[in-house]
Amino acid sequence: MNAELSNRFRRWIGLSLSIVFFLLFFCGTGGVARSADQPNILYIMSDDHAAHAIGAYGSRLAELDPTPTLDRLAKEGAIATNVFCTNSICTPSRATIMTGQYSHVNGVTTLSGTIAEPQQHLPRLMGEAGYETAMVGKWHLKAEPAAFDFYTVLPGQGSYFNPVFRVNGPNPWPKNTYQVSGYDSKHSSDAITGVSLKWLKNRKQKDRPFFLMHHFKAPHDNFENAERYDWLYSDIEIPEPASLWEREKHGPLGLEQYGTSVGLRNTRRNMGHHMFVDPALTGDDYKREAYQRYLKKFLRCVRGVDDNVARLLAHLEETGELDNTVVIYSADQGFMLGEHDYIDKRWMYEESLRMPFLVRYPESVPAGTRVESIINNVDFAPTILDFAGVEKPEFMQGRSFKSQLEGEAAPADWPDATYYRYWMHMAHHDNPAHFGIRTANYKLIYFYGQPLDAPGAAKTVTEPYWELYNLREDPHEMRNVIADPVYSDVVQELKTRLFELQQEVGDSSEGLEIVNPPQASTERLSGN
Repeated sequence: MNAELSNRFRRWIGLSLSIVFFLLFFCGTGGVARSADQPNILYIMSDDHAAHAIGAYGSRLAELDPTPTLDRLAKEGAIATNVFCTNSICTPSRATIMTGQYSHVNGVTTLSGTIAEPQQHLPRLMGEAGYETAMVGKWHLKAEPAAFDFYTVLPGQGSYFNPVFRVNGPNPWPKNTYQVSGYDSKHSSDAITGVSLKWLKNRKQKDRPFFLMHHFKAPHDNFENAERYDWLYSDIEIPEPASLWEREKHGPLGLEQYGTSVGLRNTRRNMGHHMFVDPALTGDDYKREAYQRYLKKFLRCVRGVDDNVARLLAHLEETGELDNTVVIYSADQGFMLGEHDYIDKRWMYEESLRMPFLVRYPESVPAGTRVESIINNVDFAPTILDFAGVEKPEFMQGRSFKSQLEGEAAPADWPDATYYRYWMHMAHHDNPAHFGIRTANYKLIYFYGQPLDAPGAAKTVTEPYWELYNLREDPHEMRNVIADPVYSDVVQELKTRLFELQQEVGDSSEGLEIVNPPQASTERLSGN
């Protein structure tokens, strides 16, 4: 072969190989090229997993080592320490995460709300960006999760054991069902993880990045743990919060105490009833037994969640995808674990208001990052979209905090306060309807006490009242200082800021009686 023919042959071989590599890279099995800057995104969410039940947050429960896997996420990535819910109850919080909008904007203010496909903005936008999308586990938004490419979801709350799922299929929602069961009874946390792992292993478009929303039912009450955890903590005395026994000046001044309880303070509904405490026990003995049973059942469910997160991480490690996956862990709200003798959520008090938020993504999130600026769940969708390289649409009310997770300082115009509102007046757990503002140093709450025709709300109107807490000096909210003259200027400023913020987010107090409304605008006090 002469030199000219040899050169032509080499050029032909090189061109042919280039074409082959081009087709392999850009076509793949699904015909969609994967952008180099689009990571996989795994959003893991549990139900009612309070931040103070995660070891990395350093509460009284950390000594029990309740969440070694979640602590790993915090150690190898970022932990956000001031993340708050805008409406601390399951369905509204999930709707907010799905839409990037406050409850009064997306229309889901109570447990009866629904998010139909046109409002399922987060999965729709992720799909448009090239992601293969899936929703597995607790959905709780009633309408079919049709914006996802794949779904296997619990109907309503679902069952803790041998759960039935609603799945993609040829029949109209919700006729397609699938039951997971096992010889020794299959726990929902195990079953949900099994479905997610099967989807990850069998994805048909692996050239595309995935966006998986993996939602546990646990540790929602009534708490049922997998059988293998039955003896976990059996020989341990769970640490108690001081406020379980001494409420000091917490709550409404001079009015009856609201909210269901651990002990016998609320005789209609308390944790002793849930935990089948011997009714022959009274007073402190009843409360102590109810608390220990409560926390042990809750923490056993938490351990099941943590161990199943470990299963997900192990799969991603085995497939080499872990470091190219943004792993996020959160919960739909916080939970009262005996603080102030409360159970459940709904309150604007810290343990109910605060949400955990952990992120691992070594590509851009430095290990050991702490984000301390005020964030709420309206910001979740914009942040997830930002990791995917998608610009936040105008209709989303939140902002991305991706740059803060990556170690940058918060922008100068980042919000210094968060707005909260709970609508379901005196429903289920005897919580009066309320709204409020939380800043870095203070929390002001107005309990307006009217049902406003919210489904499930009691029709009884309760007396309206204000509460103020100095979080800098009183982080556990033991002293309502609303009537302390030392705070009179703070009260007026915060009342003004509250109603300004309410208007800013598009909510209204129209039709409500506002007792002791704010006076004329006051000069802004620094640090409030």
